[in-house]
Amino acid sequence: MTKLSAGLMAATLALFASTGLSAQSAPPPPPLSPSANATAALTRFLDEEFVEYVKTQPQLATRLGIKDGGDKWNDISDAAADAQVRWRLASVARMKERFNRAALSPAGQVNYDIWTLEADRAVLSNMNRRYRPPFYSRLYSAHSQLPDFLINTHSVADATDLKNYIARLRGMPAVLDLALARTKASEKAGIRAPKFQIETIISSSEKLTSGAPYGEGPDAALWADVKAKTAALVASGKLTQAEADQHLAEAKDAIIALKPAYCRIIAWAKASLPKAPSGKVGALTLPGGRAYYANELKLVTTTDLTAEQIHAIGLKEVARIEAEQDALARQAGFADRHAFYAERKRLYPPQPFTDETRAEYLKNANEFVQKTRTLLPGYFGQLPVYGIEVVREPAFSEVPGGAAHASQPSPDGKRPARTYVHLVGMRPDPAAMYTLMCHEAVPGHNTQGDIQVRQQGGPKFRSVTGYVAFGEGWALYAEAVCKEMGAYPDIAADFFRLDAELFRAARLVVDTGLHAKGWTEDQAVTYMNTTGRQPIERSRSEVRRYLTLPGQATGYKIGMIKIMELRARAEAKLGQKFDLKGFHDLLIASGSQPLSILERRVDEWIAARAG
Repeated sequence: MTKLSAGLMAATLALFASTGLSAQSAPPPPPLSPSANATAALTRFLDEEFVEYVKTQPQLATRLGIKDGGDKWNDISDAAADAQVRWRLASVARMKERFNRAALSPAGQVNYDIWTLEADRAVLSNMNRRYRPPFYSRLYSAHSQLPDFLINTHSVADATDLKNYIARLRGMPAVLDLALARTKASEKAGIRAPKFQIETIISSSEKLTSGAPYGEGPDAALWADVKAKTAALVASGKLTQAEADQHLAEAKDAIIALKPAYCRIIAWAKASLPKAPSGKVGALTLPGGRAYYANELKLVTTTDLTAEQIHAIGLKEVARIEAEQDALARQAGFADRHAFYAERKRLYPPQPFTDETRAEYLKNANEFVQKTRTLLPGYFGQLPVYGIEVVREPAFSEVPGGAAHASQPSPDGKRPARTYVHLVGMRPDPAAMYTLMCHEAVPGHNTQGDIQVRQQGGPKFRSVTGYVAFGEGWALYAEAVCKEMGAYPDIAADFFRLDAELFRAARLVVDTGLHAKGWTEDQAVTYMNTTGRQPIERSRSEVRRYLTLPGQATGYKIGMIKIMELRARAEAKLGQKFDLKGFHDLLIASGSQPLSILERRVDEWIAARAG
């Protein structure tokens, strides 16, 4: 790796200093033990390595609030991916040469192991790279992810940020062209995006390049965003109107210049449409697909569970949850879960969202999140401190039945944590909102993300390293914690907590069915609709997500099962010594981690308190 630029080095070290890594202190701290000295040295080494890593990831730098490199996009070329793997392996080799793992503290050993594991995962992930062409994923397709990043992550606090925003606009065509080239290379290898994904790429690309400044109609998403961010700078006195007009003229030219790149994407998509597969399009239909799917399950779950094992776990969990729903329905005076569902459908028949009901949903969701936040001190030692808000999904990526998702706050809290919800199509039962907010916001993803970005003392790479099984497992576990905290207002809300858990159990069955058992899309949609209890448009949306992101949906339930298992173990072994706040802090106060390492840490925590 080349030497880090002075600007980025200074900015990164300043960030570290602001979050507790400053070498200055008064009075001097007491002498450290040998293991603490070794661990502190390891932390310094890992922070230096992380500085080098951030240099190669300018979008990550933006997420961290570092301005240097803020005018660039990540390099998505195969050559860059290969170089990143080589660098990670070399970094681990340097670490092992300099540090004796046995001499480190338990926390130091965790960081040592995770840094090593990340290199191994990079190798495994790179093996699957051709299966992830940039336009393949339902959630992460490049044509929508680049504008989404500018709108939702690239904050504009001053003129430099605005200039960087415009520079990134100018750089988008080159990234989109490279994404297209990689996608075409995957096609030549027999890996084609499903027909439904190609159709989505066409429609959303047309939407992104419609309206002003391309022609008549409402402002296109990027044009509306840059105008709003520029106006805010003028209102705050950071730009004169003349300066703003000049920047807007440049931004307008850059946005108009995006049109040809999107036209190339649309032309490719229309040409690919006749050959795009449909029906049975799981991993088994791809060359080498079985091994590809096995690798994805390993990466997502951080376990060695096979597709057959995960499928069986899903079926078992579906049966258990349905039995609990029956019991809860009888408690409410109904014969079984079917009668309860029927009554809820009578009370709240499917109706499309309107502007009024969208506003009502956002109001109720934000109020519930803030109320639930007040309950946390009784169950958590580490608490979120930054803002958390529920907002509507941007129009260019909003789809009927689309899955809600969360984003972390910036490390300084200037960008709040957000939960994005899709508010088009049919309205869900209002009782389902509570579980969704527990999962995405409090005490789920937004809470965990707030705590993670503010980590102090440990190596900074841990604040941005995430594992699906841990993060999604925590969020699903958080739904159960909401019940424990008394957050759910009535039996209907608790019933729909089980409904949400049933949905995640059904995901285990459907994901493995699609990719390891040869299920068709319609077969999976039917199962998700009838057994997973999801509306047909949500079932279709979910299945299409699983088809283009194999394995990802299995992390939720596998992670939750492990966390529940570890809590039960701790409660059984510690009895009256069990500390729920301490257990929760152990899980989320030190960052995301593989399930194997989490289990080791919980066992060590139990042993330390049992003695």
